[in-house]
Amino acid sequence: MSKLFVDKSIEISASDEKVWNVLTLPEYTSKWAIEFAGGAEFYIESDWELDSHVLWKDKDGNVIVEGNVTTIRPNEFLRFTVFDTSGERPPVTEEDGITYTIEQHNGVVTLRVLQGDFSAMPEGEKFYQMTAQVWDLVLPKVKELAEE
Repeated sequence: MSKLFVDKSIEISASDEKVWNVLTLPEYTSKWAIEFAGGAEFYIESDWELDSHVLWKDKDGNVIVEGNVTTIRPNEFLRFTVFDTSGERPPVTEEDGITYTIEQHNGVVTLRVLQGDFSAMPEGEKFYQMTAQVWDLVLPKVKELAEE
């Protein structure tokens, strides 16, 4: 099976620093990460340093998804792994996980999100489709928060 990545992008009228903050600071992530939990309270916790933990937690502080920062260039590029804590961890490559690419041109930021590889997972096509739909809800919220 060929690799299966969700690949989405959105243009945002904000600085690259503001977009970065919306993607990484808890006061913002708690406003858009809820889409990954079907509207339930959900937040992301990390110090966003290379090799540091990235923990997706529910309102009670239980870790639902965990991973590690694998590449970071503040305000430009961030990649981290994501694993559902209730399942087995599939093998990963350097490109797997969630990748944010932030590019600014003439006062407009293009945020690109790449997530996968879903082909390595059981029922990967199903999770690929679900994840693509969630990013369609998340990206407009990120845009709205960054443009405030």
